[in-house]
Amino acid sequence: MKKISIVWLLLYSTIGGISAQKIELKGLVREAKSNEALAFVNVVLQTPDSAFVTGAVSDDGGRFAVPNINPGDYRLALSYIGYVTQYIALEGLKANVTIPDILMEEESVGLEAVTVTASATTNRIDRKLVFPTERQVNASSNGVDLLQQLMLPRLQVNALTRAVGLAGGGEVQLRINGIKVEVNDIAALLPKDIIRVEYHDNPGLRYGNASAVIDFVVRRHETGGNLGINLADAFNLQTFDRNSINGRVNHKKSEFSINYSHQYENSYQMWRDNEEIFRMADGSVLRRREEGEPGHLQRIQQNLNLTYNWLNEKRMFNATVRYIADNKPHEDYKGILYNMDSPDDYVQVFDGGKNSISNLALDLYYQENLKNDQTLVVNLVGTNNRADNSRIYTESRDGVYLTDINNIVVGDKYSWIGEGIYEKKIGDNRFSAGLRHTQSYADNTYKNGHDYNTRMKQGETFLYGEWKGRIRKLDYSLGTGVTRYTFSREDGAGDYSYYAVNPRLNLFLPLSGRSSVRLTASLNSHTPSLSELSAIEQDIDSLQIQRGNPDLKPSLRYYTELNYEWKKGLFYVNLQGCYSYHPSAVMEERFLEGDRIVRTWNNQKDWQYLKTNLYLRVGPVKDILTFGLQSGFNRYISNGNNYRHVYNNPYLFVDVWGTYKNFMLNAGYGPLSWGNFYGETMTKESSYHSLMLGYKYRNANFGIGATNPFANVHRQDSESRSEYASYKRSLYINDSARMFFFTFSWNITFGRSYQSGDKRLNNSDDNAGVMNAGK
Repeated sequence: MKKISIVWLLLYSTIGGISAQKIELKGLVREAKSNEALAFVNVVLQTPDSAFVTGAVSDDGGRFAVPNINPGDYRLALSYIGYVTQYIALEGLKANVTIPDILMEEESVGLEAVTVTASATTNRIDRKLVFPTERQVNASSNGVDLLQQLMLPRLQVNALTRAVGLAGGGEVQLRINGIKVEVNDIAALLPKDIIRVEYHDNPGLRYGNASAVIDFVVRRHETGGNLGINLADAFNLQTFDRNSINGRVNHKKSEFSINYSHQYENSYQMWRDNEEIFRMADGSVLRRREEGEPGHLQRIQQNLNLTYNWLNEKRMFNATVRYIADNKPHEDYKGILYNMDSPDDYVQVFDGGKNSISNLALDLYYQENLKNDQTLVVNLVGTNNRADNSRIYTESRDGVYLTDINNIVVGDKYSWIGEGIYEKKIGDNRFSAGLRHTQSYADNTYKNGHDYNTRMKQGETFLYGEWKGRIRKLDYSLGTGVTRYTFSREDGAGDYSYYAVNPRLNLFLPLSGRSSVRLTASLNSHTPSLSELSAIEQDIDSLQIQRGNPDLKPSLRYYTELNYEWKKGLFYVNLQGCYSYHPSAVMEERFLEGDRIVRTWNNQKDWQYLKTNLYLRVGPVKDILTFGLQSGFNRYISNGNNYRHVYNNPYLFVDVWGTYKNFMLNAGYGPLSWGNFYGETMTKESSYHSLMLGYKYRNANFGIGATNPFANVHRQDSESRSEYASYKRSLYINDSARMFFFTFSWNITFGRSYQSGDKRLNNSDDNAGVMNAGK
């Protein structure tokens, strides 16, 4: 609690004849740290002995008005979840008064005694501050469950598979108190420890090319800690589990934590059907159809994080060791491959893959809060990615191999990332600047009858500055960055240096009532991956070759977005429209070379993307049911050097959440993944529906559910519209349909809490840098 004493007794003493009229009290509330307007602040006028008189709530611009006040002595109390309550003494109030800016400071201790009973969301120019309700917290077993219940616009969350994505695609960064984490770290969070969720649906320059950032602001224990387990297993099939265990111990300013997760998939009911059309150099056309037979898919994923955090009033140090192992011993397809024009001409086909990828990273972070509202941050990350992949493709007839391909790739990639950032508040504005450098080294060996070795280096330096301010009701941020890319090979072929300027503009305007509009425009850089730049070729099948292109160049992507939001009572509407134009985009292409078709990448003319997205949420009705509907339309335009393709993709997703006492019910229907078209290839998954019932008892959560209970098989479609090698392919997994599962979570917490520090920089490199050929 913080008190501010303001004496108004003599302020208007020279104004006569005023004591008999009603008085209006006005003011403006801002967040102390960012100086941004704070909406939905509870403003209560009290008598000096704290008796309630009247009240109001600040609007989207942070302004409030309390009319019809009688002259006298009062106390004004301003409160907001997650912030220190402010008290202002109003002595001898005789005339209309406008109080200067009232700054709300974030709580420095835990808020375990505070309960949120109604949804509280505050809009900022680049993010939404979302405070979970008591109902949502009680119905959730972990952070991913809670994120799904918040039903944020454009965001798609699958708590069972722990998948978090966006409608229309794009990178989603997950963070805890500003520290970049994996989804398994979010699953380790206790819902009652989450103060708020900051949904950056319009990230700034320092977040790179991220389309959205989700930052969980949580309390941490000053003493004691917590232990927890999360289980999700299929009980009608031995094919699926998502299990994790986590622990955290605190001692004074130090915190130690560990998080281990294990994910397993094993299916013998997987196959693919495929139709291909090849147009050869001699003008002939070959049409083939692959009729799949049940194959084998097996995948084991393990994640281990060890973290140490030290925090005092001015400084924070964080060290994290991450290890990720993704092992896929089997991805085996088999079937009969027919000549569609001559059904008696057929062969047996086998296409099997074995992939193993590991990632080891050390992340060191230091932050210091300086005098005069300044912040300095340094972040260093070192990473090693190892890949060991193999693929066997055969075509045989009567036991005789007509085609026998064996590709082996062994990759070793090292990278380090260094970044520094400086921030300063200047009056009502805020300035930030940063410098980031990424350096990668890749040493890859390819074996396919011949041994090839490639050694490549890739560097990226990014320097930026950004200014945030306000002009009357209009919030704005304006920034620009300069990027330098470098690429080199051991043989010196294809070396280059490239410079780009990356400006970004955000405008946010609260409108009348509870609506707002936001405009974003940016110019982002995109660089080819090391796998695309590799000057190596691999056989795909008897007719096709895949080849890298060391002559690829970086490119720029223009992006603009208009967003409108409206909310009133139980109703919330978010309407988004965006357009992206990407000239010289790196996209696939195919061409004839002798009697083979080569598949490679090139800088094409342009790629364009138009999207509209409508999100409607109603609830909670009677504090029990919440309904969500998301619908939109995507239009993709690929203009290649020798092709042009247009693809339209409407979509719909419906979600219902119900909570009553300790029970929870969820039902969802819609695309598991939105359709996408890039280059000459379309990918799209079939509709996905799910049901789940849960119950909470003390520290334990129990749940049962089903995925696709009314479907016979789960299907994923893809299509290539290439002139020389087109296909229509469908992948099927029987085990993903009518899968019944149970969930269980159990958490033990001890100790008291305070709010942990906010880490601002988050870097990682999980790209192995190797090229894999396959259908």
